[in-house]
Amino acid sequence: MATIFLADDHEVARAGTRVLLVGYEVVGEADNSDDAIAGILAVEPDLALIDVHMERRRAGARVVRAVKEAKPSLVCLAFSVSQSRRDVAALFAAGVDGYITKQASRADLAAAIEDGLQGGNPVSPDVAQHMLEIDDLMVELESLKRLTPRERQVVDVIAKGYAYRQAASKLGMKVKTLETHMSHIFQKLGVATRSELAHLWADADPEDELFAQS
Repeated sequence: MATIFLADDHEVARAGTRVLLVGYEVVGEADNSDDAIAGILAVEPDLALIDVHMERRRAGARVVRAVKEAKPSLVCLAFSVSQSRRDVAALFAAGVDGYITKQASRADLAAAIEDGLQGGNPVSPDVAQHMLEIDDLMVELESLKRLTPRERQVVDVIAKGYAYRQAASKLGMKVKTLETHMSHIFQKLGVATRSELAHLWADADPEDELFAQS
């Protein structure tokens, strides 16, 4: 009987998932990323089902990254209500083996688990539509990691539509300093206009795991 670890911050969701896992042994549970990492590495299950959002947005990516760094062969499947391409991209960037939505039936979940255990990369049909876009998105977001924290603050304000003078005041800097930052930002990101910058930033979340350095 394959062993499974559940990481989900909702007790009711975990209870409901346990009901669906007929034929598997649940060997551990956690409701936050710290406990999930510690628990998974302690019990070394055959597979971990990991929610994308726990104590903070995309905390599941942190769990996957840590687990895969320590135990590359351990199978990790994202299990989430979210179908957004940003969430899918973040989890695959972290090294997840598959992404299943909570809309899946008992049979679909079981099939995905078996696929993952056999070395496959199961993806729910409602997520598969994003897979062709993810490589491009990952390249774009990788470029954002080259920005300094201060440059990210500048981009965040400019992308919200503030004029340079307003943005400089909001950031507590001179307009000339902001213009210098923008010149460096355009260079690093390979964009030429504020609208291109805003479009790129629309998919960014500087607090999530795509910006993590470890």
